[in-house]
Amino acid sequence: MGEIINRQWRLVSRPVGEIRETDFQWTSSPVPDLREGEILIRSLYLSLDPTNRMWAAVDTYLPAVPLGEVMRGSAIGVVEKSRNPAFPEGVHVSGLLGWQDYAISDGRGINILPELPGVPLTAHFGLFGHIGMTAYFGLLDIGRPVAGETLVVSAAAGAVGSLVGQIGRIMGCHVVGIAGSDEKCRWITEDLGFNAAINYKTEDLAAGLREKCPRGIDIDFENVGGHILEAILARINLRARIVVCGLISGYNATSPAPGPANFSNILVRRARVEGFIVLDYAPRAAEAMTDLAKWLREGRITYRIDEVNGLSKAPVAINRLFSGHNIGKLVVKVQED
Repeated sequence: MGEIINRQWRLVSRPVGEIRETDFQWTSSPVPDLREGEILIRSLYLSLDPTNRMWAAVDTYLPAVPLGEVMRGSAIGVVEKSRNPAFPEGVHVSGLLGWQDYAISDGRGINILPELPGVPLTAHFGLFGHIGMTAYFGLLDIGRPVAGETLVVSAAAGAVGSLVGQIGRIMGCHVVGIAGSDEKCRWITEDLGFNAAINYKTEDLAAGLREKCPRGIDIDFENVGGHILEAILARINLRARIVVCGLISGYNATSPAPGPANFSNILVRRARVEGFIVLDYAPRAAEAMTDLAKWLREGRITYRIDEVNGLSKAPVAINRLFSGHNIGKLVVKVQED
């Protein structure tokens, strides 16, 4: 086993502004022998998520990645070697395997993935797993949609936002997505069934929200923050719910972003603002997976994978999330299955 070489990206400096390849060091070393109870996992697909930027820089709901350590990241892999009877060789698994070819684990935090005939492994990132749970519980548990209500989704062509809009449509909401290109706006309306879309880069956002949300906004699924959140707060209805999933507009900021100038609307409209972390819902994962699988079989929900080939490209590819160049779920194909 010592002849298996593990390539790794190690974090060597805290990002300031945009993530740079020089924030990481590309290393390689032999994979050590397994001890009793351990498994060797070969990574196949690495998930690139906005939270990677936070993990590299500051303590959040998890401690910041220590300098010199392998960059934290969620991945799908296959068990290559096992000295743990709970994880037979050949099964597909997911977990925080890191930005590397191979991970050794005692099994804690590692989930065996169900084999879904006809469904690619990447569906466990594009629809199921942490992405699907985020969209499902964020909207249904916190947003509490009611048929006929207006739901606005920022970053609507991203991995989570694209699912949120579809779930909102299934729940009978009038769904308006905010995205950053005409291509994205066409995708979410023509393919995903959003009722309307606003290109915030070329349209007047406030005017677009007045036009596309004539009855105001009942639910905001917030992925962006900044001026987009401020424009949305101007249109919220009485008892509106603002679901704070992410604030990606500020993740690369070098100084704190100012709060929305119209935050007083939260008081005036008696709105509820609630943030959440998907890890809180891990014990209820089966609820989300059951409904998402059902909707997939029925053709009521779909997803899109934006795939980058090669682990070496991860530090550059992650910035697609912040520049707006990705559509759907951004993943790195690490190795062939």
